[in-house]
Amino acid sequence: MFAVVRTGGKQYRVAAGDKIVVEKIDGEAGSSVTLGDVLLAGEGSDLKSVAGLTVAAEIIAQAKGEKVIVFKKRRRHNYRRKNGHRQNHTILKIVSIGGSSEKKAKAKKADAAPAETNAAAEA
Repeated sequence: MFAVVRTGGKQYRVAAGDKIVVEKIDGEAGSSVTLGDVLLAGEGSDLKSVAGLTVAAEIIAQAKGEKVIVFKKRRRHNYRRKNGHRQNHTILKIVSIGGSSEKKAKAKKADAAPAETNAAAEA
């Protein structure tokens, strides 16, 4: 099964076991993240519904990209500026595709509802 997810303003086609490099995501190496912005999912040529679909990933490392040199020059004006930049990024390993966030939300609401009724009964 594959999915197309959006994170950091870019889109990535992922499958379970893939490693991808994305824009920096908060978290330490070894921690889990869920990518909830799934645009497309399917298996082979069959597409599936993406309503509530999430992608579970594990952070492998926080790293920096290669240095990009920014050089500005204006001819005949003695103007030269040299600057460098290294972008932070996160390396992710896709663990699974298909966890539903709606089920988790319903479960949380169901757990919270009995607590509210108990509080009302005690008052």
